[in-house]
Amino acid sequence: MLHFKFRAMKPNSYTKLYVHCIFTPKGRESLLTDSIRDNVHKYIYGIMKAKKCFPVAINGTKDHIHLLIGFNPLISISDLIRDIKRSSAMFINEQSKSYLKFKWQEGFGAFTVGYRDLDRVFNYILNQQEHHHKKSFKEEYKQILIDEGINFNPEYLFEFYDDVQGNMGA
Repeated sequence: MLHFKFRAMKPNSYTKLYVHCIFTPKGRESLLTDSIRDNVHKYIYGIMKAKKCFPVAINGTKDHIHLLIGFNPLISISDLIRDIKRSSAMFINEQSKSYLKFKWQEGFGAFTVGYRDLDRVFNYILNQQEHHHKKSFKEEYKQILIDEGINFNPEYLFEFYDDVQGNMGA
């Protein structure tokens, strides 16, 4: 079992908040290549630490990234993900010799993780490459939304260019 210590923010205030976040490059392009992925993960790790969050796991494939974050209750999820995406996109563009500008797609998925589920989600994130030999990102993401009980409009999912049939989460 993973164990992390968080300082209490104020006397008699205790939190242990974990969030599983998922987001993709714009257009779900396969831009997170093996040659840059580790450096991008390290950079994102640094952003989370600077925001006083605890990076538990970072992994993904060429077309998406998963983060498991021990969350600082003084920052919003939206603000943290916005800062991670903005700063890491600038980092990728500085590192890249490509004429194309790297951008993250709008939006993200963020799902709370209970303390008892940390090991399962941690292992799931660390085994992304193996997992995606069996299931596409589209299948994975839709299943996560369904498992989390989230009703979704296929029109607003990450940019999947093939047809999405109906509201799978309804």
